[in-house]
Amino acid sequence: MAALLREVRACKLCAAHLPLGPRPVLRASTTARLLIVGQAPGTRVHATGIPWNDPSGDRLRDWMGIDRDAFYDADRIAIVPMGFCYPGRGPSGDRPPRPECAPTWHPRLLALMPAIEAALLVGRYAQAHYLGAACRPTLTETVQAHADYGPRFLPLPHPSPRNVGWRLRNPWFEAEVVPALRRRVADLLRGD
Repeated sequence: MAALLREVRACKLCAAHLPLGPRPVLRASTTARLLIVGQAPGTRVHATGIPWNDPSGDRLRDWMGIDRDAFYDADRIAIVPMGFCYPGRGPSGDRPPRPECAPTWHPRLLALMPAIEAALLVGRYAQAHYLGAACRPTLTETVQAHADYGPRFLPLPHPSPRNVGWRLRNPWFEAEVVPALRRRVADLLRGD
């Protein structure tokens, strides 16, 4: 795993398309039981090299019911986004993750993480990639059907402050999905 992580962190596969240059941000270990698959780092994460080190990460940790120490314990939680580098700005937020990243690196990383029991699929890109044809037509429908994907996968909306409107329109998420997420995370981190 250490050799593969060095290889990933030295990746320049899509450097020509990255406005801030390559800086792959991820965490993984052979003992992690929970995998978090998000979209791609934002500018703050790019600058610090720490995944989910922004308001979105604060909200995600709150949804999960854990603190920063537990979240960043790579021995228990792997963080492997769809794109490892900041993709740049688009017309309505950050650009999508680079398409080269997940197909190139995810299979090799997952092969070295045999203890993974569950994956949080944060946002539509992760859901489409990991759920494939089982993914519902919209993110809302996919998240509503969260029980259909368990216990292996738990689809979530992106916790970005930009998605406050979605959360207000979908109060069932905080009432139903967040408690289920907290129970699953607690079970995995306890070792159940």
